[in-house]
Amino acid sequence: MRIITGKARGKKLITLEGEAVRPTTDKVKEALFNILQFQLEGRSFLDMFSGSGQIALEAISRGAKSALLIDASKSAAKVIEQNIKACGFERECTLINADSVMYVKNSRLTFDIAFIDPPYKQGLLESALLAAASRMNKGGIIVCEHPFDEAVPEKLGEFERAKDYKYGKVVLTSYKMPGT
Repeated sequence: MRIITGKARGKKLITLEGEAVRPTTDKVKEALFNILQFQLEGRSFLDMFSGSGQIALEAISRGAKSALLIDASKSAAKVIEQNIKACGFERECTLINADSVMYVKNSRLTFDIAFIDPPYKQGLLESALLAAASRMNKGGIIVCEHPFDEAVPEKLGEFERAKDYKYGKVVLTSYKMPGT
């Protein structure tokens, strides 16, 4: 696993081992950043269920101003911290070791872009999407990664489902406010 492009291009990242870990594939990551490519520069990025931190770190590498990375796993947080340091993004990144949904719900922070990739089929996706939608700046975009057979809502507060991008058994679903 590596950073694809930008300031930290080619930087190798570490990840946790085991069946419980499901890093976003390079194909899906590249697709995600094709969706976001003209919206990253100078923006604030939220990465819920960060895992290794690769998505937020790629966003920073490509020009995002700041990133909040949240993961409940202590071992994932250690990996994320190592990856942040390896990329030299300590100033741009804030790591929170906590329940992603609860942290975002209770936060006063707001974001321009949110990426949500919870553990599959554990009933976390909709509550994570709603929490993120409540913390987004006007004109923001939310993208979630989920299995093709998991239903996602059409609306999240002011946000509406914009488009689905299918990659094998994985789908990226984007949400935007109408007219933005």
